[in-house]
Amino acid sequence: MERIYDTIIIGAGPAGASAAIYASRARLSALWLDNRLIPGGQIADSGRVDNYPGLPGISGADMGEAFAEHAKKLGMEPVREEVKEIRVTGASAEGAPVAGRGPAKPLFLVTTSKGQYQAYTVIYAAGAAHRHLGIPGEEELSGAGVSYCATCDGAFYRDLETAVVGGGNTACEDALFLSRVCSKVYLIHRRDQLRADAVLQDLVKKCENIEILWNTVPDSVEGEEEGEVTGLAVRNVADGEIRTLPVPGIFIAAGMIPNTELVKDLVQTDDGGYIIADETGRTSCPGFFAAGDIRTKTLRQVVTAVSDGANAVNSVQTYLLI
Repeated sequence: MERIYDTIIIGAGPAGASAAIYASRARLSALWLDNRLIPGGQIADSGRVDNYPGLPGISGADMGEAFAEHAKKLGMEPVREEVKEIRVTGASAEGAPVAGRGPAKPLFLVTTSKGQYQAYTVIYAAGAAHRHLGIPGEEELSGAGVSYCATCDGAFYRDLETAVVGGGNTACEDALFLSRVCSKVYLIHRRDQLRADAVLQDLVKKCENIEILWNTVPDSVEGEEEGEVTGLAVRNVADGEIRTLPVPGIFIAAGMIPNTELVKDLVQTDDGGYIIADETGRTSCPGFFAAGDIRTKTLRQVVTAVSDGANAVNSVQTYLLI
């Protein structure tokens, strides 16, 4: 544990890969940690990505591999270790990491499943996970009709019928987005009132091709295993009636779970558990930067995550100089 890195990057999704690429180009000494065997983070689970500039129709797995290969060509590869703890220790007696930089900085001690590492900064890009429903067919048909991102995959269902599961802001926003490209959108909500902001509720209720199914829960996703979705069986919680919606696309908007449990006592988070940080990635903890889906932001997409990774490295460079 003698070596002290300029930065430790945690997470190998788009934000982490971008940070690794930019850190390498900036000649920072960096350690890249991730516990997944497949690169790309969440995007690796997507069957097709059609909104990243220059790579229309690429699979999520291929995109993750392309990001990893790019970093590898610059000498950066993720070390496959699970991060167990991150804490701040005292300032290094050695001063700044490289001669000519700013004064001594506090050190971060990162403990993994295999060892301990020290760095002057941390770029935390651990991402967030979509909350799943846990119904039959959901996992088997994920990426083949089951999606967790309407803005990512909605265009694949142009002029077709789709279903959105949820009743909050994201679900209503997804339904409105889909209503502009789909012939009809079913909005499935387990209660008799939506939880979304009033203005979104009004827009949804006024939209002619959105049908709200009140007091209804998804029962199972229908389709052939490793094939495509053919429908969604739903159940009315009041009378128990089950019906099948003949939709090829199902969008689940049941919320996100940010992977911030590890750092909740280190940095400030919002009510949803996301790390409070702007586009610079700066957090309430000096030297700790957040990038990607983990931070507070309006739009969580591959393109914004990649931008976050670059911004975080720029912020690290600035921090090391002052």
